[in-house]
Amino acid sequence: MNLDLKKLPQHIAIIMDGNGRWAKSRGSLRVDGHYRGADRVDEIVTCCRELGIRYLTLYAFSMENWARPKAEIDALMALLKEFLIIKREKLVKNEIRMVSIGDTERLPVEVLETLRETERLTAGFDKMVLNLALSYSARDEIMRAVNTLLREKEEGKFRDNFISVDRFHEYLDTAGMPDPDLVIRTSGEHRISNFLLWQSAYAELYFSDTFWPDFGRESLCQAIEEYQSRERRFGRTSEQLRR
Repeated sequence: MNLDLKKLPQHIAIIMDGNGRWAKSRGSLRVDGHYRGADRVDEIVTCCRELGIRYLTLYAFSMENWARPKAEIDALMALLKEFLIIKREKLVKNEIRMVSIGDTERLPVEVLETLRETERLTAGFDKMVLNLALSYSARDEIMRAVNTLLREKEEGKFRDNFISVDRFHEYLDTAGMPDPDLVIRTSGEHRISNFLLWQSAYAELYFSDTFWPDFGRESLCQAIEEYQSRERRFGRTSEQLRR
């Protein structure tokens, strides 16, 4: 790979898709795919830390995923708790801060407590931010932001009748983070499935046919290389960028 380390995306967001189909294609249980997918999370986080990616957001569990069979949800929650506990030491060693977005209060109590403890233990680090989207829905995030604004308006916390884009961003779960430069989806699906709808307005989209359990360091570097080959105009013309 010929990556330009001066043109790396500051923020990569990944829709980790295909665990179940990966397992099914091998005659295994869906939960086996989730465990293999967790191993890939560790590899991708390590790769991003080594490259110097400052923010990595992983779509780990959507709000719609609560509709899955209870046995699968229970297995996913157990895996999440286990992952958070096992990887704490590595996060601390590599000075990676973990944060989360989404309606996390819906998580089982023991999982939420483990998540909050991991966030607390890594809160002082700034080499990289690992952001887990858990019980997350972009539409829900936007509506929660709107309802908070309406409530604060009623409480007299502000009197403006106009809300700027920058101010609205402060009410989103990702407040304080830059918008993603590159959004990756694995498994061959070509949609963003209610993920960071506001924040991805100008993100480069990259779709990989590879199932998440097979999406490793080389696959990530291919996505970044493709990103670096694109011209990001943000509404301007190519001529304007060259001036």
